[in-house]
Amino acid sequence: MIPMKLPTKIDYKKELEAASKTMIMIHDPKTLMRLIVRMIVSKVKVKHAGMILYDAQRDTYIVRISRGERGLKIPAGYARLDHKSSLIRVFSRKEYKSLSFRQNALVLDDLNKMIWQESVLNGVNNGIGELLHLAKEEMQMFSAIACVPAYCQDTLLAILLLGEKMDGEHFDQDELDFFSALASDVAMAIKNAQLFTDLKKEAERNRDLFLRTTTVLASTIEAKDRYTRGHTERVTDYALAIARQMAANGSLTFPNNFFENLYLAGLLHDIGKIAVPESILGKPGKLTEEEIKIMREHTLRGVEILKPLAELEESLKGVKYHHERYDGKGYPDGLKGDEIPIMAAIIAAADTLDAMTSDRPYRKSMDKNYAIEEIKRNSGTQFHPVVVQALVELFERGEI
Repeated sequence: MIPMKLPTKIDYKKELEAASKTMIMIHDPKTLMRLIVRMIVSKVKVKHAGMILYDAQRDTYIVRISRGERGLKIPAGYARLDHKSSLIRVFSRKEYKSLSFRQNALVLDDLNKMIWQESVLNGVNNGIGELLHLAKEEMQMFSAIACVPAYCQDTLLAILLLGEKMDGEHFDQDELDFFSALASDVAMAIKNAQLFTDLKKEAERNRDLFLRTTTVLASTIEAKDRYTRGHTERVTDYALAIARQMAANGSLTFPNNFFENLYLAGLLHDIGKIAVPESILGKPGKLTEEEIKIMREHTLRGVEILKPLAELEESLKGVKYHHERYDGKGYPDGLKGDEIPIMAAIIAAADTLDAMTSDRPYRKSMDKNYAIEEIKRNSGTQFHPVVVQALVELFERGEI
């Protein structure tokens, strides 16, 4: 006779610790709820489980996730419970806190007994008995045999909906203890995830506002110098195209935020010219040595203007060093070769291309073919060879 294999007893304390550690790492509320419900279905072996979550914007409770056997799952967002709901009132109203729930869980078997007790002790029309009867109907609507509330600072944040166990047995005390402790951790994790999401949205809104403000800031130099009208936008477009080509031809790999930082640096690379007198910016003839010195200070002036903005920390490299030369003869620091940040090397080539092909106070614009040949000729001396290669590839394809 083959001995029957006894089912493995679940170590609920261990499962709770594992779940808690995982929940801390998840910052998306939807992912978090899916994880919790999936874990309950697989570990506790219930036919289905779900979660009702409070939606602060709509001031209502909505079924956000449901998992289990086909036909028992509730479509997300389909069922909504307002503050008049019996289940919500049972778990959220202070006057019902005295009701005796096992480990804060409302279990259908217990509910039947409570309804019977209320009707015997206080009569059929007793308000609490009626409330419990309506709560029972709502639980049956969700095919739930147990509901576990999750609170955050005494506010009902969510309700775990638990269906019948696969083996048809009742929930024992260990399981109810587990659900109660899990609900407490769930409330904290969901609140943290919601706060993280709110902060992310706020950061995105602020980032959008910051980018728009940056564009306005960049336009101030063009308002001062009519000869640079459209210059910053063109330089930015050239720079982004060059960087994308460098990534495409495999010459360099950039971090994810590089292109946004390059975009900002391109827009703001000449912002320091605000500090340069208009008499120098618009001078039709050759600049004196003193005027050249003042003009060259615009890179450092740009850094001084932008340094208070922490979001521009990486972009400042492009602003400060876009007049450095590959042979070390540039300014402000005389950096050489790979000492020059690649962002600045890209802007240097883009800036030169646009300067050569645009009208200036001291000369007319040059033909783009001639400008490209000049940049090629100065590859390895004035310009970074890898940047020049990408620029030439774009030009030969007619993309720049």
